[in-house]
Amino acid sequence: MVRYRHTTLPPPYLKRVWLNGESEIDRQAYPWCLPLFRGEFSLEFDSPVTIIAGENGVGKSTLLEAIAVLAGFDEAGGAPGHRAVDHSRALERSGGALVSALKASWLPKIGQGWFFRAESFFSVARYLDEAGSTSANFLSHSHGEGFLRLFEERCARPGLFLFDEPESALSPLRQFDFLKLLRRIQTAGQAQVIMATHSPILMALPEARLLGMGKYGIDTVELEDTPHFRIQRQFAFDPHGMVRDMLEE
Repeated sequence: MVRYRHTTLPPPYLKRVWLNGESEIDRQAYPWCLPLFRGEFSLEFDSPVTIIAGENGVGKSTLLEAIAVLAGFDEAGGAPGHRAVDHSRALERSGGALVSALKASWLPKIGQGWFFRAESFFSVARYLDEAGSTSANFLSHSHGEGFLRLFEERCARPGLFLFDEPESALSPLRQFDFLKLLRRIQTAGQAQVIMATHSPILMALPEARLLGMGKYGIDTVELEDTPHFRIQRQFAFDPHGMVRDMLEE
């Protein structure tokens, strides 16, 4: 049975990530062409839970993948040491490419946790089932139920937890269940969470640091100032009128 040793220091354990100024990179090529890296990129983590919001294509998943690789996870997701997906024939591994020029500061370096990616969830779940995990069997549940079961089991342990759009298989009500799980992680004070999401429900987690990523880079933002919150509020006020206006554009 694996024993999970842990530090007595409180999270966050990953303190900072930054771009190594000595690295040779092509600013015209992806991922270096992202707005995130136009200047001297540096991102500090000062809260146990950091939430990153932004539109598709701004680099949320790429940054999260790079952090995962720096922490010892596979880009496809899972726990450290899991290799659920064969990358040998992959045409693009943007997170891994970013790692070549990214540095990280830890206190201390945590060697346990989980990297969740919605698009590779079934590959990781199948990997766990085939590996004979006594507590797996995630594929016998519905998509959303399997997600929540994995979250509840794995996130009860100390470590670093990275979530890339965990709301993808969760109904709005189930997102509140996941929000409760995040709150329990905060209260336990043994884990650090970095999450990319489009869900205003998850962005509203109290005491979390919310970052907005867009064409000007990344910076702290209030929930009410995110495009995600604004468009959902507009829809809630006048759903039929908004849909009509959008379809006529």
